[in-house]
Amino acid sequence: MAMNFVPLDKKKHKDLKVTLDRSLPHAKSSHLSAAGIREYAQLSASMPIIFIKDPQDNYRSVGVLGIEQDVNLFLATEKWKGPYVPMNVLRYPFDVRQDGDKLGVYIDENSDLIKKDEGEPLFDGDNASEYLMERQKFLTDLANSELQTKAFIDVITELDLVEEIQLLVAYTNGDKRNVTGMFSINEKKLLDLDDAKVIELHKKGYLGACYSLMLSLGQLSRLVELSNDTENPIQALQIQRPSEEQKTA
Repeated sequence: MAMNFVPLDKKKHKDLKVTLDRSLPHAKSSHLSAAGIREYAQLSASMPIIFIKDPQDNYRSVGVLGIEQDVNLFLATEKWKGPYVPMNVLRYPFDVRQDGDKLGVYIDENSDLIKKDEGEPLFDGDNASEYLMERQKFLTDLANSELQTKAFIDVITELDLVEEIQLLVAYTNGDKRNVTGMFSINEKKLLDLDDAKVIELHKKGYLGACYSLMLSLGQLSRLVELSNDTENPIQALQIQRPSEEQKTA
């Protein structure tokens, strides 16, 4: 059933409860997940983090969960295989969106996690339940991270630190393909920045974020390993970029 996010309403949703499914079925067909700067350090030890462009031609940072459309390699065996789950995956069945002049909590009314007879209640009488208050705090942190991520991307874009990369994928059955439309940090341009700009990046926490992004590409080897649980495992992944030779995972 298609997702149907609607504003959380105390009257309309007062009897609803939310169950927990550790198999994360809603993410099984997601090969990318939005990634915020606050979680870059944790994500970089679990999956590649790249930039893609949205329909408005703006960069967005995402964690790579799989190479093929609609295939999440971290959930190839029905259980998340990795040390970290992205916040954008954990937020479900909730979302935080612009609601007029403020941010509002939304809920997917069609989610299988929504019940009336079991799970964590959303409301305690006329008030938000303890569970809902925890979720609201989580969503606030997620929204703040998204704002900080946008500011970070604006700065590195202005400094011309973003470059396009390709993935050259070889499968064990002999198939090969190129994955395009991906972007990362140009390490040479980062190293060539003058001292004043480097200090500015460091003070804003952006220098560490840049290195987390670059280091995360080493997690391509994890995707190769995870693909062994699929019908067509990946034999090799190569990063191709204008600034350096191909790297193999």
